[in-house]
Amino acid sequence: MPVSPDYHPDVKHSTLGENFFDPVDPAVFPKHVLRYRNQRAAATVGLDPLNDAEWIAHFGAFQPLPGNLPRPLALRYHGHQFRAYNPHLGDGRGFLFAQMREREAGRLLDLGTKGSGQTPWSRSGDGRLTLKGAVREILAAELLEAQGVSTSRAFSVIETGEQLARHDEPSPTRSAVLVRLNHSNIRIGTFQRLAFLKDEESIHKLVNYTIENYYPALSALEGSKRISAFVSEVSRAVALTGSRWLAAGFVHGVLNSDNINITGESFDYGPWRFSPVMDPMFTAAYFDQTSLYAFGRQPGALKWNLARLAECLLPFASESELTESIDTFDGVLQGEFRASILRRLGLRPAGADADRITSYALWTFLGESRAPFEQVFFDWHGGLLSERRAAASPAASFYAREDFAPLRAAFAVHAPVAVQALEHPYFAGETPCTLLIDEVEALWAPVAESDDWSLFHAKLAQIDALAQATGQR
Repeated sequence: MPVSPDYHPDVKHSTLGENFFDPVDPAVFPKHVLRYRNQRAAATVGLDPLNDAEWIAHFGAFQPLPGNLPRPLALRYHGHQFRAYNPHLGDGRGFLFAQMREREAGRLLDLGTKGSGQTPWSRSGDGRLTLKGAVREILAAELLEAQGVSTSRAFSVIETGEQLARHDEPSPTRSAVLVRLNHSNIRIGTFQRLAFLKDEESIHKLVNYTIENYYPALSALEGSKRISAFVSEVSRAVALTGSRWLAAGFVHGVLNSDNINITGESFDYGPWRFSPVMDPMFTAAYFDQTSLYAFGRQPGALKWNLARLAECLLPFASESELTESIDTFDGVLQGEFRASILRRLGLRPAGADADRITSYALWTFLGESRAPFEQVFFDWHGGLLSERRAAASPAASFYAREDFAPLRAAFAVHAPVAVQALEHPYFAGETPCTLLIDEVEALWAPVAESDDWSLFHAKLAQIDALAQATGQR
């Protein structure tokens, strides 16, 4: 296999032992049609030289990568689902396929799947994924990455030739297998399962493994200080992601404890949505009937899940120590929210007080005016240097409102990060790159009706232009 010198397999998860996973066999699919390969992500782990046939062999038929896992591992975990504990979870339609080191940062990364067949944890599920679900995950991950969110990346999508029955979309519908590249598949629910089983030895083993591979700066700490520092770091990582979701107008939809991993990386995109306006109660999942995971409730949901992680570690640290560690979340969330707002606006920080005033003025304006969320960030990227362009925007009438005046004044104290960014072709148009629900459905319709992928590829090109214009690529 023609991997590059940058391919460095490093199989770590299997060292935890079979108490943490079940070796499984992938499904055998009737067809393999390569629909998407993330060449940019592949280059970060040395897999970019693969030709399409080799790619399909590894990411459709799941032939092992050189020096990697001989068989995939379905990971074991529990979790709270909409605040109800479920001890019957685990990888039901996915598995850990491979682990390797990132080319530049040296991070341990996973290649995991979705739709790769049944496992011991499938319950009554068929272990499959719809092609539409795979397309939606590509879009969510790409746009979030372009907006500065730490996210898993859709690595590969292969259509598999099966017809699936689903209650939430027209059926039968097309099937696919997705591979994602992400930074850890260890979830809060991984710890919860061990606590449920009262397996303190395995909890201690998992903490040590996690620190060694994801938080090595904590390695010198011992005892309860080691545990509380670990919870602080996880709280910090989760807060960073939560604040960036807010600045992106993103609603994950299902913030169950099995969907929160210990590196804080955003992953597992099901009923996600981007909010058209700043609406704290905007809800992504039709089955979230109480809006538990609504846009404005996401910080609270994330912190609630962190408390569930801390509960698992009570045998190793006091409640007061762990509570203090979780409280790291609030300060990081607030600070990173201000930083994310400025980053999305292409403005430099001007001191804590000024940054707080600017972010508050923007959030207040968005909430009171109901101006188009993404349009405002687009129109005012670069601050007052974009005033003429904003005046010609479809949303210009919103900027004539009295409640916009505090935001205009706040812009005056911030210098733009890069003046040349405003000259990028992305900012030459009138409207930003968005992925509102109607747009996603419009992208999918020609694929479903006539296998026409042109709108999908055009949207990926627009997302790439956004990322380049704002310095994310």
